[in-house]
Amino acid sequence: MRTEGDNMIGLKRQNRAAVLLSLHRYGGLSRKRLAALLGLTPAAMTKIAAELIEEGLIYEDGSVRSDGAGRREITLRLADQKLSALGVSIGLGKASVSAVRADGTVLFFETVPLPIRAPAEQTVQLLCNHLTEQIQSCKQSFGKLLGIGIAVRGVIGEDGRTVKSSYDALDAEDFPICDSFEKHTGRSTVLSNNVRALLSAEAYLSRDEKSESIFFLRCGTGIGAAFAVGDEILEGDRRQCAEIGHIPVIRRGGKPCHCGKSGCLETIASPAAIREDAQAILSETETPLLWQMTNGDRHAVTTGLVLDAARGGDAGAMKIADRAAEALADALKSVVYLMDPGKIVLYGEIFEHPYFWSRLAAETDVGVDAAHAVPLEKSRFNGQLERKAAGLLYTIHFYRNGGMTE
Repeated sequence: MRTEGDNMIGLKRQNRAAVLLSLHRYGGLSRKRLAALLGLTPAAMTKIAAELIEEGLIYEDGSVRSDGAGRREITLRLADQKLSALGVSIGLGKASVSAVRADGTVLFFETVPLPIRAPAEQTVQLLCNHLTEQIQSCKQSFGKLLGIGIAVRGVIGEDGRTVKSSYDALDAEDFPICDSFEKHTGRSTVLSNNVRALLSAEAYLSRDEKSESIFFLRCGTGIGAAFAVGDEILEGDRRQCAEIGHIPVIRRGGKPCHCGKSGCLETIASPAAIREDAQAILSETETPLLWQMTNGDRHAVTTGLVLDAARGGDAGAMKIADRAAEALADALKSVVYLMDPGKIVLYGEIFEHPYFWSRLAAETDVGVDAAHAVPLEKSRFNGQLERKAAGLLYTIHFYRNGGMTE
């Protein structure tokens, strides 16, 4: 653990950040209440508020009755409808560009197809061109445009500005993606792994209390996770903390995984794995209801139809869905015993299906004592975060930096 001091500029930044983040978390507060909450003197609070108002980051919004006999207190609020940030998200075979207000309103969102192992530098130029076109065509007001948040699948370098490995999304390793975007756009950037970006957006939008720890699991094409304690998302020594999707759950004979191993959790419990396993056994005898739903066409099989068939009593579909729920539940129970999170937030369309959700909830209770009950909940923003997370990355960085770009 590194310990270091701070100078007056750093202290000013810290105090401004505390005000901005408190107004985000609690909504409108008076100068007096902010000063008491943050342990600042009234004079310091008055000065900070004046600066932030002058910069257009907060504003005065009416008054409330004070506790004593003094004058009424003026309420301060974030000007989050007048602040926005750009977002870029890069995945396997596709990317997206977006703009998001600080209050979470999406101003534009566009999906951009990419080849596997897309040329890194050309891809940055392509996405910058799409950003420029969208900015020029967008009819909504951006207000103050803060910077660019970049979310990329894979492993982020130690400097927080390079993509160490994108697992074949881009063709380069140790790619200085922030430098590249800043060169093409002239705008400041921040970078995160894609699942950690989703967790950041989840916590920001839900305004979770700082003391709570969250284990966030995204179940989409694959399975990814991130773990936050307070405001900090843990990364680990190799910046691969919470790679739960690649825990080997089958010792021998498991399906190959794109990570190079076999028998990973992702090869059993992901929506893609459920669909592929059902396609492999689709027949009138093994999966009669699913066969009827798809007219025997393997290409028509979807994860949703497999779960519908399981809910309808199709034995083959039930076996596949139940196996996936059991494997995921076992992994989550390990998380509870190892990390003791305040809650586990599950993100993905599969958790909205009543059959899978009921099976998962039931399996997480098996073999668990009362002191380690698994605190599962579905994300309140299921299906929304992909459009918001990258842009909100920069907004969060901006607030934590005290509303300063440098």
